[in-house]
Amino acid sequence: MQKKRWIALTALRKVLTCAICSIALVALFSVHVPVFPSSKVPNFSDPFKLPTQHDIKYQKLSAEQSWTLELAPPHLLKAPLPSRKLDGSSGTVETDKLWKPPPNRDFVPCVEPSPNYTSPTESRGYLLVHTNGGLNQMRAGICDMVAVARIINATVVIPELDKRSFWKDSSNFSDVFDEDHFINALADDVKIITKLPNELATGTRAVKHFRSWSGMDYYQEEIASLWEEYEVIRAAKSDSRLANNNLPLDIQKLRCRACYEALRFAPQIEAMGKLLVDRMRSFGSYIALHLRFEEDMLAFSGCTQDLSPAEADELRIIRENTSYWKEKEIDPIERRSKGFCPLTPKEVGIFLSALGYPSNTPIYIAAGKIYGGDSHMAALRSRYPILMSKEMLASVEELEPFTNHASQMAALDYIVSVESDVFIPSYSGNMARAVEGHRRFLGHRKTISPDRKALVRLFDKLEHGTLKDGKNLSNRVIEMHRKRQGSPRKRKGPISGTRGTERFRSEEPFYVNPLPDCLCKKELPMQTTL
Repeated sequence: MQKKRWIALTALRKVLTCAICSIALVALFSVHVPVFPSSKVPNFSDPFKLPTQHDIKYQKLSAEQSWTLELAPPHLLKAPLPSRKLDGSSGTVETDKLWKPPPNRDFVPCVEPSPNYTSPTESRGYLLVHTNGGLNQMRAGICDMVAVARIINATVVIPELDKRSFWKDSSNFSDVFDEDHFINALADDVKIITKLPNELATGTRAVKHFRSWSGMDYYQEEIASLWEEYEVIRAAKSDSRLANNNLPLDIQKLRCRACYEALRFAPQIEAMGKLLVDRMRSFGSYIALHLRFEEDMLAFSGCTQDLSPAEADELRIIRENTSYWKEKEIDPIERRSKGFCPLTPKEVGIFLSALGYPSNTPIYIAAGKIYGGDSHMAALRSRYPILMSKEMLASVEELEPFTNHASQMAALDYIVSVESDVFIPSYSGNMARAVEGHRRFLGHRKTISPDRKALVRLFDKLEHGTLKDGKNLSNRVIEMHRKRQGSPRKRKGPISGTRGTERFRSEEPFYVNPLPDCLCKKELPMQTTL
């Protein structure tokens, strides 16, 4: 009897043991086996090897999940999530500190016009705008010309984009921007039409190079007086034609409404940009790196760090043959020592490591074709293998509508950069400034602006062996960038002692920092006492 009882007890124990093991296995797999919804990328065996387009077949999904159609790139991966403690660089840094945005101090957008602001008065004539430069230079110019039209009571004709600059982009306004939204969003500010009336299309017009950084008096007096003889005024250039400061508050707010609300990208660009953001988010928190190491930038600036003599000579010839680049003879060593050169990919890698970002940090390269390609990217990729770009996140078929159109490709980079967890520009050009200002407007998202002048001195010490790549370097880099992360501050005025054009040139551009004109402290609800 006792023997039968013992056998039964043993059998019961075996059943319970099997049940417990089964439950444990289910729990284990539910935690460690990633389950991707259909809009997420699958996990590939090799985290840094991208399979070819024939390796995976995608199912047809709804419009919201259409990025997994067969045209979508099957070469995405699920990057490993960053660890809680980061010891891939010198020092140990808490992950949340690396990604945490600066306190916004309760600043929120406030772009509504004042109670005295009226609908546009009767137009005195038509303003034709010829924009110049790359995407972000044109964007700023368009928004300024909206304000100028308000000042001189003009009807704006949809601006003409620059087709003659270095990039030779044939895009029209409606190819890059949402034309209907632009017109409707500014209907209470200025009248905007798509083209001149037929009777004026071939008539005489005033062609004017508006004076740079001009205030209200210049436009109300000198430019508005042209209406006495002409019905059409053509602005031959649009960049930097309006002062950054000392304008009526309603004009400043109009500039912000134009820039951050009315000037929306064309629907097909917005859709593709959001798609790229979603795909980048599948890796986790990511850095958008505006790596200004492209042929045009290096040729224009004369910067030659990390380039071969043959490459430096090639870029010099490009600079000499580009007529509208006035500066031809450049001392690259002097320019770099003053912080006027973009960081090289190698220098960016050292910088990110010193800040504490681990090697598994996903990085989106917001840039055109990197000069020298893999030969110059190798040093950065050795530190950060998860380097992505629009060309890697999207298939050739998806990007085909935007390819060979520099402004449209730049717009995709702009969207991914504005939406990134951290934005870092290697150079403070038009793109960097525009993205920084937009991120400030949207809540002071984290933007780390490298102190290039100070960093160059550290990089040179590393090169000469007087400083080691380790904790000391990391502490110095972290400390010098503690207050360069996009926290709220008023826009900087001119440098003391400067005069004339140089005084205006030294001011912080309006679109880099819209505070105080377009950002206000959020009003806290009134507390009642019992």
